[in-house]
Amino acid sequence: MDEKAEPQDRSDAIAVASPNPVPEQTPSKEHNILLRALLWSPPACRYNPNSPPQFNILLNTLFAFAGTFTVANLYYAQPLLDLLAEFFNVSQERASLIPTCSQAGYAAGLIFICPMGDIVRRRPFVLLLTFITATMWIGLCFTNEYSVFLALSFLTSITTVTPQIMLPLVGDLAPPHRRATAISIVSSGLVLGLLFARLLSGIIAAKSYWRNIYWLSLGLQYLIFALLYLFMPDYPSTNTDISYFRILLSIFGLFGKHPVLVQAAIMGILCSSAFTSFWTTLTFLLSGEPYEYNTLTIGLFSIAGLTPMIFNPIYSRYIIDKYTTQFSITISLLVTMTGIAIGAYTGTFTVAGPILHAALLDFGLQATMIANRAAIYAVAPKARNRVNTGYMVGVFVGQLMGTAVGNRVYAEKGWVVSASVSLGFVGLALCVGLARGPREQGWVGWRGGWQLRKTAPGATGTAQEQAGVGAGGQRPRERQGEGEQQEQSV
Repeated sequence: MDEKAEPQDRSDAIAVASPNPVPEQTPSKEHNILLRALLWSPPACRYNPNSPPQFNILLNTLFAFAGTFTVANLYYAQPLLDLLAEFFNVSQERASLIPTCSQAGYAAGLIFICPMGDIVRRRPFVLLLTFITATMWIGLCFTNEYSVFLALSFLTSITTVTPQIMLPLVGDLAPPHRRATAISIVSSGLVLGLLFARLLSGIIAAKSYWRNIYWLSLGLQYLIFALLYLFMPDYPSTNTDISYFRILLSIFGLFGKHPVLVQAAIMGILCSSAFTSFWTTLTFLLSGEPYEYNTLTIGLFSIAGLTPMIFNPIYSRYIIDKYTTQFSITISLLVTMTGIAIGAYTGTFTVAGPILHAALLDFGLQATMIANRAAIYAVAPKARNRVNTGYMVGVFVGQLMGTAVGNRVYAEKGWVVSASVSLGFVGLALCVGLARGPREQGWVGWRGGWQLRKTAPGATGTAQEQAGVGAGGQRPRERQGEGEQQEQSV
């Protein structure tokens, strides 16, 4: 990138702004110390435009680890609702507001926090959010007031969006021909976080005290902060001449400019609807006849989430990174539809149906999400956080829709019809994915050829990416000015 190296301590400029400090300025000095500490980075992590940070498996694993136990914060309360209702002396209905507020806070963070990743340096931004989350989390470990616990659940979820800032950074740092593989490793960490949260929360609450899971999470948050502080590379902001409010408004412009983003968002809505509908109604199926499983046994079904964690990096390496998005999602969505069909029409009389349903659904939908992310990150390299925000808002809307539709249909028609509706959602997503060919520049059609392999080894499959972005997410210097002018108009 043709950017000047930024000083490691911007606070130096603040310090020299007051040549004659007076005692009343002591708080500003303390502020400067905190700012220096936040902006300082180890020599190995400092950005050098002549030798930008190299993305490797250790950094990929660190991001996955951070994503696992950051996302887990959103789900610890779900298996504990009965205990929380008893502890705070509230109804189960009021206790259920805790995970609802967590999801609402996460949605707010996606919309208002994540786009800032396009205008600030990601390292200090992620560190600040992680530190704020961990510090506010202390209140969840101590408070005995339901209203305070509820408010803190909302506030900590707003700043728990750091994995959604790391994923676009992976798109910047990973070589284009390994981008999907790198994204899949971090995404697997997010799936593992959901799994660990529910399992650990239920087990710890059953064997000791429910609040111990919050103490464990507190320690993990500060551990993540320390590891990121020591090993996360610094990286310059991708935009320096656009305001925060323009950043937010420009998200709408991205949808009007890039058909692939609209296509991916619609698929995200439909696929996440099928996902949440299944996991919501599965509890009703397994707790009733003929199974009548207890809560712990039902929770063990989330182990099916290990399927995408194990196989998606392999699928990404040999399919998504080498073949077009249309080919990748066709396979993954067909696998998903197979799993849903098995679960829908055998789940009422054999437990093998829901098990296969869960495993194939999780694998197929996560693979589809990885393929779509790899595609949308290529369309606007300087707006990846905004692109990710637009896509994830669609996923979140789908989750809400899936919960509402799944509960309503299951209550009125039962498991088979509910699962059949999910099958229809995924089938429609497949149609949306195949509405545009791999080299179609317009909104619908297959102009430009049917070739399934990506056009060149080490490319991402889009003309924009091949022309403008090299390994590690760096633009060739002679093309950077042109790319900036184009993207500033977004």
